Amino acid sequence: MPLRSKLPDVGTTIFTVMSQLAQAHGAINLSQGFPDFAVDPALLAGANEAMAAGHNQYAAMPGLPALRQAIAAKLLACQGLVVDPNREITITAGATQALYTAIATVLHASDEAIVFDPCYDSYVPAITAQGARAVRVPLRQPDFAVDWEAVAAAITPRTRLIIVNNPNNPATSVLTVDDLNALSRLAERHDLMILADEVYEHLVFDDRPHHSVLAHPALRARSFAVYSFGKTFHATGWKVGYCVAPPALTEELRKLHQFLVFSVNTPMQHALAAHLANAQHWQALPGFYQAKRDRLASHLIAAGFALLPCHGSYFQLADYSAIRPDLNDLAFAHWLTVTHGVATIPLSPFYAEPPQRRLVRFCFAKTDETLAQAGARLAALAQR
Repeated sequence: MPLRSKLPDVGTTIFTVMSQLAQAHGAINLSQGFPDFAVDPALLAGANEAMAAGHNQYAAMPGLPALRQAIAAKLLACQGLVVDPNREITITAGATQALYTAIATVLHASDEAIVFDPCYDSYVPAITAQGARAVRVPLRQPDFAVDWEAVAAAITPRTRLIIVNNPNNPATSVLTVDDLNALSRLAERHDLMILADEVYEHLVFDDRPHHSVLAHPALRARSFAVYSFGKTFHATGWKVGYCVAPPALTEELRKLHQFLVFSVNTPMQHALAAHLANAQHWQALPGFYQAKRDRLASHLIAAGFALLPCHGSYFQLADYSAIRPDLNDLAFAHWLTVTHGVATIPLSPFYAEPPQRRLVRFCFAKTDETLAQAGARLAALAQR
């Protein structure tokens, strides 16, 4: 019997393609978003201690109580929010699982969900897998801001969900208070739910604040907010994240969560619970990554790229029009990897209908040595 695919148009992701190309050609990988520097030794020691202490069996389905309590304490310290760790916080197998589970919780066949292009690549497949339809609203050019009139025009009687990514990957833009107010008005008018991907919450630069949906009372009542310890603690391979939502939404999310993964890696949860008490780490992240952003920016400008503003995340968008205007972004990313030994990500795979812009995305979550080596290789572009 032939299998009918739920995702017939999905192939290998651009992240895998570019990382494999980088490996094949010995290129410095500034394409895929993962740090190449060490995890805090104290966090590693905490995981080892938890395993040695025998914490190697299933954790509670919603997550280790100590970790959920630590998250609630962090939300209170960071945003002044009072969140019930028992009824509003669920530990997940990374942010991607939290996103998928929230999407599956809300959407049924024939429903619609609004996403913003350029769009992180896991959203649309998760929507499609539910038999629902993704309605893609392009972010406004050239600043990647939300066009709320276009969002209003895209809402239909079938719309159930709006997904926001703040800070945005790959656009690196951040939402303002006015944006959240506009989102709230539309959500209330049409009785919509919100899924907020806030995994880069601490990577907001130039003294800008991060405006979470959780801090907006009207939005908090109808939102799932998703976070990633991998992004915060430089441990993407641990795949531990969490979802914060009102009790009624959390109850429904957990119904699916328990049959997708049931519970998440126990010793890592113990280690993270202890490590969250060190607020100095996440409080220092904006300055830590802003310095890396600026270091990479100096190399890219010297090589001939024109840089777009990077307000958040650990990515930098760069216009290569002055270097190889004859190449589209896919061809340029391939050429740069093979010919100059630096891998990047083209922007067009994040779109349904990409605009005619010569843009690629670089990741600066790398050691200073890695960034310097990449800069040395890119310097050859200035001689073209």
